[in-house]
Amino acid sequence: MSKAVRNLEPKVVWNHFADINAVPRPSKKEARIIQFMVDFGKKLQLETFVDKIGNVIIRKPATEGLENKKTVTLQSHLDMVHQKNTDTVFDFDKEGIKMIVDGDWVTAEGTTLGADNGLGVAAIMAILSSTDLKHPNIEALFTIDEETGMTGAMGLEANILTGDILLNLDTEEDDEIGMGCAGGVDITSTRNYSEEKTPENSSGFLIAVKGLLGGHSGVDIIKELGNANKIMNRLLFDGFTNYGLRIASINGGSLRNAIPRESAAFVSVDTISKEAFLFETNLLINTIKQEFASKEPNLYITIEETTIPEKVMDLGVQEGLLKSIYAAHNGVYRMSPDIKNLVETSNNIAKVVVANGQIKIDCLTRSSSETNRLDLANSLKSAFELSGFQVEFSGEYPGWQPNIDSEILTVVSNLYEKLHGEKAHVAACHAGLECGILGQNYPKMDMVSFGPTILGAHSPDERASISSTQKFWNFLVHILENIPNK
Repeated sequence: MSKAVRNLEPKVVWNHFADINAVPRPSKKEARIIQFMVDFGKKLQLETFVDKIGNVIIRKPATEGLENKKTVTLQSHLDMVHQKNTDTVFDFDKEGIKMIVDGDWVTAEGTTLGADNGLGVAAIMAILSSTDLKHPNIEALFTIDEETGMTGAMGLEANILTGDILLNLDTEEDDEIGMGCAGGVDITSTRNYSEEKTPENSSGFLIAVKGLLGGHSGVDIIKELGNANKIMNRLLFDGFTNYGLRIASINGGSLRNAIPRESAAFVSVDTISKEAFLFETNLLINTIKQEFASKEPNLYITIEETTIPEKVMDLGVQEGLLKSIYAAHNGVYRMSPDIKNLVETSNNIAKVVVANGQIKIDCLTRSSSETNRLDLANSLKSAFELSGFQVEFSGEYPGWQPNIDSEILTVVSNLYEKLHGEKAHVAACHAGLECGILGQNYPKMDMVSFGPTILGAHSPDERASISSTQKFWNFLVHILENIPNK
């Protein structure tokens, strides 16, 4: 499998990608990939160091004749989102990604691929290791923990980088040139609850929501895909309202920046109401599946009788939980009034866990508008505080404000049109890029973002286009040859 990937063109990029995909690199556990990158830079005899937060910086002098060009900082993040299908046996902390070539696509066996942002990292490695490509002074910045808080970019000090231009290689459509992005904030709602002995004459059930497409909670939020946590809450609310359903546990979603694909709940219902409950719930399941038929063709919802749970939530907290999740906004909140088809503000109810007397609900709210992000965040906070939850805002990061007068944007846009005979799609995106954070400490640095086509990022359906990677690599090489003079 890895051998097939290594034979793809451009080989220099795919081989570096295969190398880093052999190294486990989950967010907040990047020690192995950091050491790998340090060894890589030192083996090339290039200036290589790690800053105090864990970012790796490697510098390479300009090739002959391009010494008077502006210095370029090439930037990508080292960590990757770890998601796998339920039936996939895989240990992200110990195993390398198992890659598959399928036509024009590279994907993985039941897990995320790591093309986000591994292909960007691999392309930078290819520039650093090249002996025949023309380029100005290069400063490679490999940040950590982009996917779970952007702490690498946040922790980068203001006096480390020397570049005049930053090329961020973390955009996921090859005809798009990024000039701005959304900021975000994590919203965590917690509450304790008392457990009660399950009422006598009860029957136990397992409810499971599976098969949703999931995806990137920024890029894919506009697609109005199913959210496993919202679907599960709808089922539980109906069972509670009509048949007195009691909740023993819920486990839905995983990462705050991934649209939740699965949820499981362990519940009880009075045995006398069992048949009516099953009939009603199956009707609702069919209704939900019909509602999502065109968006989520693989949606799979089951309800199975099982052992009776020993304990359930107290009724007061349970009612507040179900009503709060029902009231909490999920999905697109507001479209941009200025940029066509751009989501301005959204929320992802990413994770719901109920177990052992504790509730934790994780949301990620994104917006290119600071005021509307706060507005939605306060709306969510209110929905949960009304039911007695403690609500915390954390991990806030700024958006990247577009600069239509950017010199490098003009250069890159014109070069794209020259190479491909059509204009690139120059736009801001609803994903979170590190450019906004980096721009706070380096306000004079001129920035753009681009990359190869990657679909299904943050899900086990993630796949990278082979032909698009060739296009991206050719574009990057030409950009470096056409960097403006100092």
